[in-house]
Amino acid sequence: MTPDRARRSPHDLAEQLAEAAQRLGVTVAVVESLTSGAVASLLGQAPSAATWFKGGVVAYGKSVKYDLLRVRPGPVVSATAVSEMARSTAELLGADLTVAVSGVGGPGPDEGQPAGTVWFAVCRDGTVRSTLARYEGPPEEVVDQTVRHALELLMAAVTSPEG
Repeated sequence: MTPDRARRSPHDLAEQLAEAAQRLGVTVAVVESLTSGAVASLLGQAPSAATWFKGGVVAYGKSVKYDLLRVRPGPVVSATAVSEMARSTAELLGADLTVAVSGVGGPGPDEGQPAGTVWFAVCRDGTVRSTLARYEGPPEEVVDQTVRHALELLMAAVTSPEG
């Protein structure tokens, strides 16, 4: 972990995202499974959230993913599922930028995936990119690491020159 990353708390990341989103006129949304709304909570506490944060969807149950978010039935801890979650939430909430997270917090495996397996997707202006991370530790540490990475992905996407 770099010293810069170690110094930035999730609250700091959310505040930095708030400043960048306001400055650049970008609206943000989230869709969360594993983190159960923790990312949305941090963004809602950030400065002037009402001007740039569209909101979030907590899609913990598979039926919410399938029925509300139009995720194709199948594994939800997958690149396909998070990509569909990100795209549909961006459309539902009218956001320029959306992050989706779905994973296995543990302590045991789920859907054949080991604990600590987390898929992320970022949808920016209709383009979706997904990434896989694997974290160590008990469920609460997996969630904390997932929240931090989701905020880092949002920050990188909002400041990316290609948008």
